[in-house]
Formats: sequence, C-alpha cells, structure tokens
Amino acid sequence: MKNLVLLFVTIFLISCNEKNNQSENKSTDVNQIDFQAELASIEETRAGFQLAIKEKRYADLRNFSTGEIISLTPICGTWEEYKRLRNEPVGSFSYDSLVMKPKETIIVSDSVANDFGTSSVYYTNEQGEPIEIEDTFLAILKKDKSDGKWKLHREVATTNMLQ
Repeated sequence: MKNLVLLFVTIFLISCNEKNNQSENKSTDVNQIDFQAELASIEETRAGFQLAIKEKRYADLRNFSTGEIISLTPICGTWEEYKRLRNEPVGSFSYDSLVMKPKETIIVSDSVANDFGTSSVYYTNEQGEPIEIEDTFLAILKKDKSDGKWKLHREVATTNMLQ
C-alpha cells in the first residue's frame, strides 16, 4: 500500500511540474519581441513623417503622434525665427523638409521605444532664402493599440549637438 501511495504522489508531482513548465514556455512565447521588425516599423513611421512634411501634407502629421503628444523644441537662436514664421507665415516662408538622423533606437517593450539622434529642419525664410537648423532629440514612441503603428508620444529637443 505504501508503494502505491508513493507511486501516486510521484506521478502527481511529475504531472504538476510538467504543467508548470508548459505555462512558463507559453508566457515566454507571448512576450517575444521581433526587434528587427519593430525597428523596421519605427523606421517606416519616421520615413512617413518626413515624407508628409516634404509633401506639405501637414494635416497628416497627427497620424504620426499620439493624442497626448508633448513636444518641446529648442527655444533659442535660429529656432526662434523659424517658430515665429511657422506660427505667422509671411513672404516666401515654407517648411520644406525634416531629416532625422537617429543614433540610437531602443525597444523598451512591445509598446514603448525611445529614439535618440539629431535632425535638420529645412525651411525657406520670408526673403526666399533656404535655411537649415539643427537639433538633438530624445523621443518616446508608443505603439498604437488600434492600428499597431509606432507614434511619437513625447519629444525633447535641444540646440546642443552631438559630437
């Protein structure tokens, strides 16, 4: 009888251990992130944003950010003239293009990433002269649950440039 009880206890423990191992394997599979695919998706968002600016589709820019976006741009030097013209366009002013040059993109989770790098804004001032202004940025991206696209959620930019 003792042997029979010992056999049942052993079988019970082994079967419970197998169930626990299967649960661990399933949860690991669910949390797997395809980093290359996510980086490519972020690059696709970045390219789409830059193209919308270049094509002057400014109304489309909201599609590249969350509804709760907060963006802090530089507040000194050549940026002041650009912001003044952007808010009150005069003369030949035109926001021509934005070129982002990421140095580091980190996928934090399946729904949050950060992007660090430099960018150049090209615009035509009121006299018709082409101007380039640069910044260094740190952006937090969130993956939209409804469409699966990465979107800008927070951004801080400075005129301090990376060396």
